[in-house]
Amino acid sequence: MALKTLDELLSEGVESRHVLVRSDFNVPLDDEGNITDPGRITASLPTIRALVDGGAKVILTAHLGRPKGEVNSKYSLAPVAEALSEALGQYVALAGDVCGEDAHERANGLNDGDVVLLENVRFDPRETSKDEAEREAFAAELAALAADNGAFVSDGFGVVHRAQASVYDVAKKLPAYAGKLVQKELDVLSTVAKEPEHPYVVVLGGAKVSDKLGVIEALAGKADKIIIGGGMCYTLLAAKGYNVQKSLLQEGQIDNCRDLLERFGDKIVLPVDLVSATEFAADAEHETTSVSEIPEGWMSLDIGPKTVQEFASVLAESKTVFWNGPMGVFEMEAFSRGTAGVAQAIIDATKANGSFTVVGGGDSAASVRALGLDEDGFSHISTGGGASLEFLEGKELPGVSVLEA
Repeated sequence: MALKTLDELLSEGVESRHVLVRSDFNVPLDDEGNITDPGRITASLPTIRALVDGGAKVILTAHLGRPKGEVNSKYSLAPVAEALSEALGQYVALAGDVCGEDAHERANGLNDGDVVLLENVRFDPRETSKDEAEREAFAAELAALAADNGAFVSDGFGVVHRAQASVYDVAKKLPAYAGKLVQKELDVLSTVAKEPEHPYVVVLGGAKVSDKLGVIEALAGKADKIIIGGGMCYTLLAAKGYNVQKSLLQEGQIDNCRDLLERFGDKIVLPVDLVSATEFAADAEHETTSVSEIPEGWMSLDIGPKTVQEFASVLAESKTVFWNGPMGVFEMEAFSRGTAGVAQAIIDATKANGSFTVVGGGDSAASVRALGLDEDGFSHISTGGGASLEFLEGKELPGVSVLEA
């Protein structure tokens, strides 16, 4: 079944119509509340601009962090409203609530081409409720902001794998369409999932191997090689018999990892050396050792230079690459070189081989920008970490299926 798209909505005409847009503005903030990576805001602009240019009255919804259903100024979307105003070149008002009196007043007062951002939808506990009736009640209140001739545009790819009120339930209350970002993400990921050019290399990192077991299982039959670094690699190394000392370890997953290695060991590529430290701290004493020689009581926080070389040699042969998860604690300079080295190897493959390379959102995308790497060196940088992984696993994304005509 085909998705109804923003282009279809625009062809029907949006002038003077209220259009409710679910965006993904879950951007990282520093301790002072400043946005440290505006990537998701930038990615949302094409859809918003198209609606503004069409004369729509645009109502944006989004979440930030995990306020757990309570109003918390720490998670206010105020910094996002300010950044959007600057990026769009027009004032974006922030409603004082999610769908209360102020939200209604601001929505009703919109002129053609105006934009208002509702406050964090997760301030309302019904947004993420497991009770369908509660979610539907909240969705009905959101839909009411769009008036009788309104429409809904889903453009937050980072949340389409969640059956939440502002993503899923509201799409059943209004004529619903996929925004430009969601459409682009699905097009790109479909290429990787359905018709990757070989050799196809998957690079996985991040903290917990339990989060990626399903991905490894699903992709082992499609990929030629699966490179694994980051915190998740230590449980796999433990399954091979190495003593990872105090490195991040999920002991309950060792048997599962051992089973994976027995079945797919010829495809899985693990580190051969590591950067280990006395403690989890930016200024900790650290040294590079082989995987079998982590000093007693130390913890590994990055892959080592030999591993970067080995991973790079695999990537150099690739024609398709999907990367999700950093190779180490890239936020700390001493433990950022593994992620930077592997990312650069992916960029090199893009340039040398014409490889189709996709960064699977989340911390991977953040690391590219934080480490000052060339964003244009990748074919695509996704805005959705969990969503992109679940799509490649072959799971249904509720926020996408609800848009199918």
